[in-house]
Amino acid sequence: MSLGRLRLGELLAAAGAICLVVSFTLPWYENAEGKLDAWSTFGPAVVLLMAAAIAALVLLLATVAERTPALPVAAAVWSVLFGLLAVVAAIVRVLERPDHATSLCVGAWLALAGAVAVLLGAWQSIRDERTSQYEPATPQPRRPPE
Repeated sequence: MSLGRLRLGELLAAAGAICLVVSFTLPWYENAEGKLDAWSTFGPAVVLLMAAAIAALVLLLATVAERTPALPVAAAVWSVLFGLLAVVAAIVRVLERPDHATSLCVGAWLALAGAVAVLLGAWQSIRDERTSQYEPATPQPRRPPE
C-alpha cells in the first residue's frame, strides 16, 4: 500500500464520494410538514448516487492497494460511468420536488457537487497516464532451452 500513488483525480473523486455520503444525512427538501432527506424520498436516483460514491471509493482503494495500474484504470472507467449517471440523477433530484416540497435544502446541492466531483475526478484519473508511481516489472530470467 502506498499513499504516494494518489493523484489529483483520485483525491477529487474521494472528496466527491465524501460529499455524497454526507449529503445523505442532510435535508434535501422542505415542505409544509417539515424537512425531507434522501432516505424519506428514496428512489432510483439515490441508488445511482450511492453507486457513484462506492465506485469513487473503489477507485481510491484500488490506486492505493494495487501494484499494477490495470485495476485502478478499470476502476476509473467504471467511476466515470457511475459519475456521469450520478450527475444526471442529481440534476433530476434538484429539478424535481417530491411530496409537494416547496424549497431545496443543502443536501440536494451537496449531492450535485459531490456527483460532479466524482465525475471530474475519475475523468482526471483516466487522463493522467503517469505510470511512474508503480514499480516496473522485473521478471525472473529463464534458462534457454537445451
